[in-house]
Amino acid sequence: MPVRLGPAGVPLSCKGRTIVEGIDDIIALGLDTMEVQTVRLVAPNHFDQFWQAGVLANKANFEMNIHGPYYAELLGNSSQRARSFAKMESALQAGKVLNARHITCHVGHYGETGRGREANEQIANIFAGVVDRANQLWGDGEEYPAFPWLEDGTPMKIGIETSGRQELWGSLEEVLEVVNHVEGTIPVINMAHIHARGHGRLKTSEDYGELFDLVRETIGTKTFYCHFSGIEHRSGNALHYTQIKKSDLNFDPIAEFLVEDGEWLDVTIISDSPLLEHDAMFMYQSIEKCRHRQLERKARDERQKKVVSHAGMEKSGAENDENADSDAEKSGQEKAELIAAEDAVVQAEKDAAVNEETEGGSESEGEAESEAEAESASSDEQAKEATKKTQKKPTKAKKAKASATTDSTTGTDDEDDLFNSENDDDDLF
Repeated sequence: MPVRLGPAGVPLSCKGRTIVEGIDDIIALGLDTMEVQTVRLVAPNHFDQFWQAGVLANKANFEMNIHGPYYAELLGNSSQRARSFAKMESALQAGKVLNARHITCHVGHYGETGRGREANEQIANIFAGVVDRANQLWGDGEEYPAFPWLEDGTPMKIGIETSGRQELWGSLEEVLEVVNHVEGTIPVINMAHIHARGHGRLKTSEDYGELFDLVRETIGTKTFYCHFSGIEHRSGNALHYTQIKKSDLNFDPIAEFLVEDGEWLDVTIISDSPLLEHDAMFMYQSIEKCRHRQLERKARDERQKKVVSHAGMEKSGAENDENADSDAEKSGQEKAELIAAEDAVVQAEKDAAVNEETEGGSESEGEAESEAEAESASSDEQAKEATKKTQKKPTKAKKAKASATTDSTTGTDDEDDLFNSENDDDDLF
């Protein structure tokens, strides 16, 4: 987005008050362009300064421009037109010597023609002739070897400036219509005039965006030549220029538009302010501030994106670690389960073998035990039978001995002995 800024005339701070010294001061301020003011007429004694300024501008790659006489009557009567054409011719000659890239022209009052298509057609025919004259002047390079830009460069553009009063031809729509039909002409977009004629229409960056879009869509250009200043206006008419800070026409919105959305623009802005280079520097600083804010915002957005992306990476890394840990745990559990299952199978096989051995031994032991039990049972039966035989009838001697022993020891079992004794029973009955 190339933006060139400069004052309309020799800077107020220039001590020499010449165009050449004015160029030196403008370059020292870091500005890029200048517009030479002819005001009422072009004085012949100024051509020496114009030539020196043109040579310096050509070597320093500095953009020079010229403003034709302010007072023109291109829609007036024949004498008024003749005077206007003479002033315009002198301005074209000065622009040639000055190496000007643009020449700004006024049209003047509507006159008897009034508004409308007829007036626009007359202005279009007039400026078509002006363009032809500029091409003719630039084609005389062989006669003027001291002006190398005549051979290498292209003829200066004929600029038609928008007017700031209702009775003057030059609304934005009128200017764009003529420029659209005449090749070699450009619109000189005077922001202060458009603002005043539109009852203060330029307030926001969107307003400037609509303005530049309208110009681009109408004439299909990306190169703009503009004037800017503060303006005192009333009822749709410009009264006089003021410094930017004392006007309701602010530069910050257009600076914001140029930085944010004006990358496609190639624009030259001339300061028409009474403060000239001071307000030109003010515009330069406003644009730089907007650029710094844009860079800070971009840097902040990039930092935020990095923080968010870093946080997202950490989160995904943590999730991956958790997933890896869970996968490791699952794989460990699965391995443990497999090992346990294998151990269980091995143990089951071992237990099965042991059980087989145990069952075989227990069967033999059971048979032995059953045989032993049978033998013991038979021996017990034999012992019982023997005992019964021996205990059937005790002998008399044993009975007597037992009775005697009982009597001698207790003395209480006599009656029992009497009833138990078989001999006693025999004695009693």
